[in-house]
Amino acid sequence: MTTTRRQLIVGGAATTAALAAGYAIGARTAVTRAVEYAKDSGVYDPLGIEGKLYDRIKLVALDLLPGSTILSMSRWMALLTDAQKSYNRNKAPAGDPLPELSNAPLSIAVGFGPALFEKLGLKNQSPSGFESIPAFKIDSLDPRYCDGDVLLQIQGNASLQLEHVARMLSRDAAEFATVRWIQNGFAQKAKVAVGAGKSVDVHRNLMGQVDGTDNPKPGTRNFADLVWIDHGPAWCIGGTQVVIRRIRMNLDAWDSLGRPQQESAIGREISTGAPLGGAILTDPVDLEARDAIGLLAIPEYAHVRRASAQGFRERFLRRPYNYVVENDGDTESGLLFLAYAQDLAEQYLPVQNRLAEFDLLNVWTKPIGSSTFVIAPPPADGEIIAHSLFA
Repeated sequence: MTTTRRQLIVGGAATTAALAAGYAIGARTAVTRAVEYAKDSGVYDPLGIEGKLYDRIKLVALDLLPGSTILSMSRWMALLTDAQKSYNRNKAPAGDPLPELSNAPLSIAVGFGPALFEKLGLKNQSPSGFESIPAFKIDSLDPRYCDGDVLLQIQGNASLQLEHVARMLSRDAAEFATVRWIQNGFAQKAKVAVGAGKSVDVHRNLMGQVDGTDNPKPGTRNFADLVWIDHGPAWCIGGTQVVIRRIRMNLDAWDSLGRPQQESAIGREISTGAPLGGAILTDPVDLEARDAIGLLAIPEYAHVRRASAQGFRERFLRRPYNYVVENDGDTESGLLFLAYAQDLAEQYLPVQNRLAEFDLLNVWTKPIGSSTFVIAPPPADGEIIAHSLFA
């Protein structure tokens, strides 16, 4: 299957060179929005970032083979572009031996890590604020869950489909890279009341918390200004930056706490997601609110207080996925925390520095994985992924 697809898409070095020349179309001058509108299916979210959270995510990080070049990357991106455009539209690309497994909603995004720019001599093509996230004093990082040259972010609602698509993409990648790590996550949807007989969809993590609440609203100017890259190298305009943190949870210790202690550590009610001192999920976080005896409703050590933005440019998109790994009777549980930002150094790092300095949730959590990638925008017709970077 893989050889046939490569022949169909790239057809050897000569054809690849011709494709590369053809794909080198003029740079985009306006922000390419990652949410497009398809005539037959409503909102089309090709990167799986601005739309609703899927039920499943599969993250595959790969390292380039020695001797990789910009030309070999263009060949790989041609294959990935064909697969991305097909699978994102619920279709199997040419050469997929099991198209029956490719007929459900799916989003594939492709990202590039800091080391790729170094290896290929493309450091000047790295966007503003993009760098490897330093290890924090609360971290206990495991190399099995860190870094990587290329990221395949695959999201969907059907586990069988995700596994099939990941296998097809990995087979296509074998000529260009080796798998560094794979991480799987799942989302738990729920509803909470927000008054006047209304409710909203939320997602809970394994601690019971309503997670990812302080997010910019999709489809707004604020979302675009905080998430989508709108300046810098042409290839990344309309893309975004992402940090992936694998956070292990000590659930047995957490479960031993009473509900009031858990809510104080978080700074929100577990049942409603409302900030302490508020009534419903959508109430703004009031860090000056006092309880009946005059104490701060949200304690100084609460996660919400430390995570709250201190200005507009400390906001970003939070996408949480849970994970559980069982091996020979041992269970590791936690959170795959994905944060998307236009500029990670400016938006994400100040918040993470505060959390690392003093956040009571650190007693029951331990970051064990950390990676950063630039997510390429959806390619325009006639272009490959990151066309002006590799073509």
